[in-house]
Amino acid sequence: MDLEKKLEIVKRNTVEIVTENELIEALSTDRKIKGYIGFEPSGIAHIGHLLWMFKFKDLVNVGVEMILFPATWHAWINDKLGGDLELIRASAQHFIKMLEAIGVDRTRFRVVYSDELVEKREYWEKVLRLAKRVSLSRVKRALTIMGRRADEAELDFAKLIYPFMQVADIFELGVDIALGGIDQRKAHMLARDVAEKFGWRKPIAIHTPLLPSLRSSMKMAMTRSDVEIDDIAMEVKMSKSKPEDAILITDSDEEIRKKIKQALCPPRDVLDNPVMLIAKYIIFAEEPKRFVIEREAKYGGTIEVYTYRELEELYVNGKLHPLDLKNAVAEELIKIIKPIRDTIQKDVTLWKNLLDIEKSITR
Repeated sequence: MDLEKKLEIVKRNTVEIVTENELIEALSTDRKIKGYIGFEPSGIAHIGHLLWMFKFKDLVNVGVEMILFPATWHAWINDKLGGDLELIRASAQHFIKMLEAIGVDRTRFRVVYSDELVEKREYWEKVLRLAKRVSLSRVKRALTIMGRRADEAELDFAKLIYPFMQVADIFELGVDIALGGIDQRKAHMLARDVAEKFGWRKPIAIHTPLLPSLRSSMKMAMTRSDVEIDDIAMEVKMSKSKPEDAILITDSDEEIRKKIKQALCPPRDVLDNPVMLIAKYIIFAEEPKRFVIEREAKYGGTIEVYTYRELEELYVNGKLHPLDLKNAVAEELIKIIKPIRDTIQKDVTLWKNLLDIEKSITR
C-alpha cells in the first residue's frame, strides 16, 4: 500500500491529526510504527465506541502495530461500575470481542491491561516525574478527559493522578501514535508538551469525533461560553449511563428501531442531527457503501445512495423526509450491530458478565 492510500485511510472520519506532517514522516519510514488507544471499560459498549474501533482497524490495516489498552485502574479511580475491578475487567472483554466482530484479526493487535503497568516501578517513576513538571491548574483542566469537573478533585485526590497516569501510559508503552476521541485531546497535548521537556518521543495524536446522544443538541450546548469545544462535545456525547439515548450493542433489533424513531432529526439539518451523524461515521465509515432507503411510490419510491455526500445532498435539499431517513438508518444499524451482538452472545460467560454489568448500572 502506497503512502497516499495509507494517509487517505488514516485521515478519514477524524477531527484532527496532531500533526499530519509527523504522521507522514512516520508512515514513510521503514521502522515499525506503534500505536495505542486507552479506554475505560466502564459498562456495555454503545455505537459511539465504533468510531474509534473503525479507526483502530484502519491503523491496523495500514501496518501500525496497535495496542488495545483497557484502562482498568483508571476506570476504578473514576468510580466506574461502583469501583468493582472484577466487573471492570469483565467489561473489557467484550470490547476485544467487538474488535474481532468488525473484522480486526486478533493476531494483529496486542491487549495490554493497565494492571500490567501499575505493577512496574518505572511506570510510577514516570507518573511522579510528570507531576513535578505540570501545574495544579493545568492538571485540573485536564480532568475533563475523564468526564469530571475540577472541583470533584477536592473530594477525591486520586482523580488528580488520573491525567498523569494517562500520559505515563503513552510513554511506558513506547507508542508513536495515540488514538482517542476528541475528548482525550487535553491528555494528548499534555503528553506532547512534556515530551519536549524530557526529551521523549512526542506522540502523534489522532482524534475521532464523538457521537452525540440520540436526543442531544450540539447547538444548545454551544451557547455556553465557559467551556471549550472538546468539552462541549463530551457533554453531549452518547453514553451508556443514559441507555434510552444510546444504541447499546446488546440492544435488540426492535429496541434499535424504537430508539432511532425517537431520536432528534431536524429536517435539512446535517450538523445538529444525531441520525445523520450515525450515517456519516458508522454506516458510511467506508465508501462506497450501498445504502437503501425504502419509500412508498407516492413519496418518491425506493432510492439507493453510495456515499455520505449523496445522502447529505438529498437531506439538505429536502428530498428526504426525516422519518424515511430514520427507518433506513435503523435497518442498516441492525445489519451492523447484529453480528457483533451474536458474536458476544455465543460466549455464554461473557454474555452473563454483561448482564451482571447491566444490573450493577441500573440498581
